Amino acid sequence: MLMTPALGFFYGGLVRQKNVLSTVMHSFVVLCLVSVQWILWGYTLAFGPDVNGWGIIGSFAWAGLTGVGAAPNPDYAPTIPHEAFMVFQMMFAVITPALITGAFAERKRFKAFVAFSLLWSTVVYDVIAHWVWGHGGWLAKLGVLDFAGGTVVEIASGSSALVAAYVLGRRIFHEQGEDVEAHDVPMVILGGALLWFGWFGFNAGSALAANAVAVNAFVTTNVAGAMGALTWITIHWWHRGRPSVVGAVGGSIAGLVGITPAAGYVTPTAAILIGLIAAAACYGAIQLRDWMQHDDALDVWAYHGIAGFVGVILTGVFATTLVNPAAANGLLAGNAHQLGLEVLAATVVCVYASGMTYVCLKVVNLFIPLRVTESEEAMGLDLSQHAEAAYPR
Repeated sequence: MLMTPALGFFYGGLVRQKNVLSTVMHSFVVLCLVSVQWILWGYTLAFGPDVNGWGIIGSFAWAGLTGVGAAPNPDYAPTIPHEAFMVFQMMFAVITPALITGAFAERKRFKAFVAFSLLWSTVVYDVIAHWVWGHGGWLAKLGVLDFAGGTVVEIASGSSALVAAYVLGRRIFHEQGEDVEAHDVPMVILGGALLWFGWFGFNAGSALAANAVAVNAFVTTNVAGAMGALTWITIHWWHRGRPSVVGAVGGSIAGLVGITPAAGYVTPTAAILIGLIAAAACYGAIQLRDWMQHDDALDVWAYHGIAGFVGVILTGVFATTLVNPAAANGLLAGNAHQLGLEVLAATVVCVYASGMTYVCLKVVNLFIPLRVTESEEAMGLDLSQHAEAAYPR
C-alpha cells in the first residue's frame, strides 16, 4: 500500500505545479477504486478456479470473497490464511493501473481516468494475472517464471502507457524534444525512496514466507536498485556532463523494476548485472522519445515497459535452482528452454496489454472525452478538475 501514494509523490514532483494535485490524486483514487473492485470481482477473475481448464480467466466462484477466509489455500499459499494472500495480491492490482497514469499526466479528464482504470483493471490486469500466477493459468502451466510481477505489473503497465500516450496525443504546451523540469525535486526523492522501501514488501513478500527465498529477494532487490542508480548517474554524467539527482532516483526505479521478476530466482551478483542492464536500457529508451514522437509524460514505457521486459528476459538467463529449488534453471545453468518461455511471456503480455488498452481507451471515449479542453489544460488540472491548488497564492 505504501508504494501507491509513494508513486503519487514521485509522479507529482515531476509534473508542473499546476498539475501536482491531479497527479497525486490518480494514485490515491486507484488505491480506493481497485481495493473495492478486487473484493467484488477482481480477485476471483485473477486467482479464482479456472474456467473450463483453458487457463485464460478465473470464474466468479470467489466473487465478493465467497469462500475466501482464514483457511489457507494450498494452490497459492499453504501456510498463511487465504484472505491474507488475497489482500497481499490486492496491492499489486492497485499499483499497476496507477503506474500508467504517468503517461497521460497533465491532460486526461478525471472522469475518463476513473472509467479507464476500472475497465483496464478488469480486462487487462486480472486476465494477465490469471495467465501468469493463477492456478491453471496457461503461462503458469508452461513454467514461466515471474517472481513478483515483471510481466503482470511492469510490462503490462509500460506497454499500456505507451499506447495511452499515443491515443491521447501530445500536451498542448509541450513541444517535441522539450524537457519539462520537475517542479519539486525533494518530492521526487521522497516518493522514490518510499517506493524503494515498499519494494521490499513487493518482492521479498512474494516468497509468502519468512524463509531463505524471501531473504534472497530482499537482498537482490536492494542491490539491483542501488546498481540501477549508480548506472544512471554514470551514464548521465558522461552524456550530459552532470550527475543528475532526478536521474539517480529514476535509475533506482529502473533497477528495481528489472529485478522484480527475478528477485527470488537469481543470486545477488546476477542482480547487480540486472540492475545495470535495466537502467542502461531504460536510459536508452528515453533517448528514443523524440524519434518515436510520443508524449509519455513521465516515461512510464521506458521505466516499466523496457526495464520490465529486460528483467523478464534476464530471469530466463540467470535463474538458478541453487537459489530457489522450487523454480527452474535459466540459460546460464544449461536450460535454454526457460529463456524461450520468458521471451514468449514478455511478448504475449506486451501485445495483449497494448491491444486491450487501445480498446479500453476507445470504449471510454465513446461515453466520456478522454482529454480535457485546451482551456482546462492551460489552467491546469488541479483547478480545472478539482477546483483546488497545491500552492495557493
